Amino acid sequence: MSTQDLSALLWQERELLELLVFKLEEEQLLLTSGKTRWLHHATREVEQVLERLRETGLARAVHASGVAGAWGIDDGATLRELAAAAPDGPWQELLSSHLQAMTALVAQIAALRDTNQQFLRAASRSTQETLAGIGTGAGTYAADGAALQGHGQPTLLNKDL
Repeated sequence: MSTQDLSALLWQERELLELLVFKLEEEQLLLTSGKTRWLHHATREVEQVLERLRETGLARAVHASGVAGAWGIDDGATLRELAAAAPDGPWQELLSSHLQAMTALVAQIAALRDTNQQFLRAASRSTQETLAGIGTGAGTYAADGAALQGHGQPTLLNKDL
């Protein structure tokens, strides 16, 4: 479990975070355009990326623990603590760079998630209002073609039928 392996996992995690940003933006485009027909596909893709992130995060935690032990710090050290404890050389800068990029991506993901949730709530309210208004409108018909008026009382529309 070398520092090089840890860095490779951090690159993978960064790529997955970027993919998650893309998928959330894609979901947002569907929501704002009203093309909710495809929303379940976009949501499934977001869930798939999240699952891959969980797997990569677990592998990263294992590798980070090994690197922390090799550097003589607590094996539960965070990426920030690893970067601070890195020996002289490129590792401190590289780990700090990973931390900075991942922190920015996570903030971007949180903002997209919050915005998408607002769009979903608005769409849900709109759908509920539309459905509530359906029962009050005129032009409701029974199976035999009679118009339903008032409390569901049929009135024949065309007596020649």
